[in-house]
Amino acid sequence: MTETLAVGALLALLVATAIAIARLRNLFAVVALTGAYSFLMAAVLTALDAADVAMTEAAVGAGISTVLFLGALHLTGALEAKPAQRPLIPLLVVIGAGILVVYGTYGLPGFNDPAAPIHTHVVPRYLQDGPRETGIPNMVTAVLASYRGYDTLGETTVVFTAGIAVIALLRRRRRPKDGEGKR
Repeated sequence: MTETLAVGALLALLVATAIAIARLRNLFAVVALTGAYSFLMAAVLTALDAADVAMTEAAVGAGISTVLFLGALHLTGALEAKPAQRPLIPLLVVIGAGILVVYGTYGLPGFNDPAAPIHTHVVPRYLQDGPRETGIPNMVTAVLASYRGYDTLGETTVVFTAGIAVIALLRRRRRPKDGEGKR
């Protein structure tokens, strides 16, 4: 019961953080709150016993992404321009997409349901055949490095490419030549 309350409180903090991010115009504050959002999400994942995903969220979401956003912020400035009109249509699209996502979850099996298809088909096969097929005794490592190896490679490539893009953007910044910009 206390675990459910803790997850509920963390989810409420996530919603409050998301609302604050959407309302702020100071981009530095937005970057800081985005990092806090990632840490809160990592805490939710930890409470749900998904430690490997929580560590990834903390490292990529709060760590690397925050550094990349700060690099982009260095190039753009600290304040977002005010929109010319109220963005009502994008707000309605986001609300509609959110309703569709919530509606789509009603067909999913309950959390930790032992009769869920993943527990009756996939997990037994991985546990039985995984060590023989992969040669890796740790099943989490076997799934991430062997069965989902291309997915992990793709994720690594995306993060690496984003880092290189920020470095390239920072290097393209034009430095004033001697005598330029001084009056």
